[in-house]
Amino acid sequence: MSFGRPHLVILGAGASNQAFPSGDARGRKLPTMPQLVEILALESLLSSGPVPYKGRIFEDVYSDLADRTDCADLLQKLDEMVRQYFSDLELPNEPTLYDYLLLSLRPKDGIATFNWDPLLFMSALRLAPRVDLPYLDFLHGNVAVGYCDQHRQKGYIRLACSKCGTAYKTPRLLYPVRQKNYQDDISISREWRDIEKALKSACALTIFGYSAPVTDVEAKRLMTQAWGKAGQRELEQIEIIDILSKHELRDRWSKFILEHHYEVTNDFYGSRIARHPRRSCEAIWSQFMEMKLFEEDPLPSGVDLNELVDSIKPYLEWETKAV
Repeated sequence: MSFGRPHLVILGAGASNQAFPSGDARGRKLPTMPQLVEILALESLLSSGPVPYKGRIFEDVYSDLADRTDCADLLQKLDEMVRQYFSDLELPNEPTLYDYLLLSLRPKDGIATFNWDPLLFMSALRLAPRVDLPYLDFLHGNVAVGYCDQHRQKGYIRLACSKCGTAYKTPRLLYPVRQKNYQDDISISREWRDIEKALKSACALTIFGYSAPVTDVEAKRLMTQAWGKAGQRELEQIEIIDILSKHELRDRWSKFILEHHYEVTNDFYGSRIARHPRRSCEAIWSQFMEMKLFEEDPLPSGVDLNELVDSIKPYLEWETKAV
């Protein structure tokens, strides 16, 4: 039995933080939003502006600045500093959590990320020549990904559109969080249409390190609308990977969750995806619909990248036969 419906994974800053707890290849940290001002050393720049920033989330501060008519230069400098910091991040040579995540999903599955850092994309870039990967959507833009609006293509920012040869357009990263309108950006609006379609058809949804901040009203509205009423998702299963308590997470995602159709873990390697790589939907169906436990078969740990990729060959053979 093989499921054609996708397993959709939504990533927030907490996922990058868990994937790189010691930082990137050179030890540079991947900040969550509350850490952004300190880690990117934005204090001196923000202190020159007219808006108080201490003790506040960066997105709120940015929104206040965007509401003013005298902060255009400051906003541009903030965008440049944020873009430069994340663009400089480098992927380690050894396998990372993101490599395990990508290899544990199939081409029918998808990952939608709110993160600016390039590390998920760079992981996909090095794996793509060897295995078909899940599709990726970048809901808030990404420093490694560019777009050609004319031909509706996206790719590595340093390359050009394969159809017209035009250099890819750099996406916008920073938006006033209280005024986000994803439809204003052609490229980003297409990313959102992809995730809306995936949410409607998904048989499993994993939310990894995404806090669904109360300030991002538009993102929550679009996701909730696409998922639909929880009472209509009787066969779907939600998994949340987060360090918060199960009670807090249940409240936060209550509009998505039907009764007991959810699970919580604080670590990716304890998730359905990691315990049942490339078989997560089959494992969910087996347990909850057929009342049969699905044997766990996680990808090997402590191996190099070549060995990790080679380890999924038996799965690929099964997928070919199961089609």
